[in-house]
Amino acid sequence: MELQTYFAQNKGTGVLSTSDGDGNVDSALYAAPHFIESKIIAFIMRKKLSYANLQSNPKAAYLFIEDAPGYQGKRLTLKKISEQQDSAAIDAMRRRSRVGEKDAAVRFFFSIERVRPLVGDGK
Repeated sequence: MELQTYFAQNKGTGVLSTSDGDGNVDSALYAAPHFIESKIIAFIMRKKLSYANLQSNPKAAYLFIEDAPGYQGKRLTLKKISEQQDSAAIDAMRRRSRVGEKDAAVRFFFSIERVRPLVGDGK
C-alpha cells in the first residue's frame, strides 16, 4: 500500500523524534504527515524544541501507532530538505484551526529515507 493512502486510511498517534547537534533527543506528538510527493512529506511546527533541533541536525524519525488492536503502525526515517515560513501556505495546509496561537509556525519538508513496520525490521 502506498504511504499516502496508508495515512489517509488509518487513524492513530504520531510521534516525531529529533535531536540537537550534541545528540540530545526529544520526542513530541505530531499529527499524520502532509504528503507533498510519494517520498516528500511536511509537518507544521511551532518554534519550540523540535524546531531548534532541526536547525542543527536535519535527521528525524516519525513513529505512527494505529488506533487498532495489537501493535500496528509505521516508522519513518526522515531527513529535512527545507523549511518554509509562509503563513498563508501553512494556514492552507492546516487540518484544524489554531485560533489564538501566538507562536509563528514553520513548515518543514522531509525526504523519507526508510520505512519500517512499527514492530520488527520489515524483512
